[in-house]
Amino acid sequence: MLRIAICDDMADELQILLSLTNQYISTYHLNVDVKEFTHPDQLLTAIIIESFHLYILDVVMPMISGLELGKEIRRLDQEAQIIFVTTEPQFALQAYAANPINYLIKPIQRQQFFDTLTLVVSKADFADEQTFAVKTAEGLRVIRLRDIICCEYRCHAVIFSLTNGEEILSRTFRENFSNYASTILKDRHFLQCHSSFVINLRRVERFTKENFTLTGGKMIPIAAKQYPTVRDTYMDYLTGIGNR
Repeated sequence: MLRIAICDDMADELQILLSLTNQYISTYHLNVDVKEFTHPDQLLTAIIIESFHLYILDVVMPMISGLELGKEIRRLDQEAQIIFVTTEPQFALQAYAANPINYLIKPIQRQQFFDTLTLVVSKADFADEQTFAVKTAEGLRVIRLRDIICCEYRCHAVIFSLTNGEEILSRTFRENFSNYASTILKDRHFLQCHSSFVINLRRVERFTKENFTLTGGKMIPIAAKQYPTVRDTYMDYLTGIGNR
């Protein structure tokens, strides 16, 4: 399912964007979840616990501009697509700091909007719907891979840190950590950087020779002997995002 967030502080402009989006969905018979936001703070609150494939953002908004909002979204999610919409063409150069897929001038031309959405659909990574089943003391928990920040192996169990702040503790097991996490590690977004840690590369905020800093400020160590491999894998991952 394609997930779209639309943020515009002007109610009439928001409805125009929503209408155009729904027309596209209807025309191409897509399975899409669209959420509307009238203030950037609302969207910033929402993305703490959920993610979207596409963000359609007005540029001129109160308190937090669409450009600042786009930069924050890009900091949290390197792969989401961003479309800026505005009546102000002079901000186009600044907008590209957030690496948007397009910068559209209002009033929005229907065909240009449709063409941009088609490009978004072609780039969307629907692999984020993949899940992993965790056996816990309370029973089986199924979690989306995208919602995992990192996995920590401790005392023959794994702690899954999630984007909503929850931590899930698995039951103890006898196999080694790499084997336990093998299904997760098949996903290109995940990397084992230490014998006790697997991280979600989508949640990386900072990378140094000693550690990764993940969403929420969580710091994960990098095994010294693994650093060259970890560095190369992470750089390849970033390059792969840019070329998709």
